[in-house]
Amino acid sequence: MEHFSKTSIDMFNPLTDQEFLEIKDLFHHQKLKRGDYVFREGDKVSHVYFISSGLVKLFYSDEEAKECILSFAFENWWETDFSAFYHQVPAVSNLQCIEDSEIYSLHYEDYRMLIERYPHVSGYFLDKSVKGHIANQRRILSLLTLSPKKKYEQFLQLYPALVQRIPKSLLSLYLGVSRETLSRLYKSGNQ
Repeated sequence: MEHFSKTSIDMFNPLTDQEFLEIKDLFHHQKLKRGDYVFREGDKVSHVYFISSGLVKLFYSDEEAKECILSFAFENWWETDFSAFYHQVPAVSNLQCIEDSEIYSLHYEDYRMLIERYPHVSGYFLDKSVKGHIANQRRILSLLTLSPKKKYEQFLQLYPALVQRIPKSLLSLYLGVSRETLSRLYKSGNQ
């Protein structure tokens, strides 16, 4: 597997060399181009994805085909339609590459086996889940209570490197502000 080592994914750090050898082949490497879909709404989601390089967006399209961006994931993040993955049902969202990306996928059955066989891996995924839940709560609160300027400032504070990587049209959808408002905020922040 290209560039795949014990340090590729931080969950491997506590594993012994032998444990790593036992599980490394459970991860499948993919190179995707900008615009490629990892999965689409309606697909069965049998994998969770580790973003090794690049940037992806998880989004839902409403009845009018308006895109609602749920999250962005970049290097060293895990992403999938978690409800579809855990319940093994069709996806209600889409996962698409914003940049050329390299990802490692882990099948649901292999994921279950890993967390049962290696307790520290279970703890790793629990920690990632809790951190993701906290981030989602913070985002919901910001959407409900913050002004467009405060939403943008919060995003800038939390993810400064992403502002240059995410097209403004996508960032405005994520923040729930108009493209024009975001452009004004971006200009005022760069003065």
